Amino acid sequence: MDVLAVLIPVSLGLGAVGLAAFWWTLRSDQYDDPDGDSARILREDYDDTPAD
Repeated sequence: MDVLAVLIPVSLGLGAVGLAAFWWTLRSDQYDDPDGDSARILREDYDDTPAD
């Protein structure tokens, strides 16, 4: 049971670090790609039909 006193705070700390990293990526607009979306529509080699 002593190991739980170490593992629980470590896992909560790692979860908090992961959540902070995720929020940082959202705040710095790393998931926004408006230029890529507009260029993807105009590409000729893009095929959005399902494969048979």
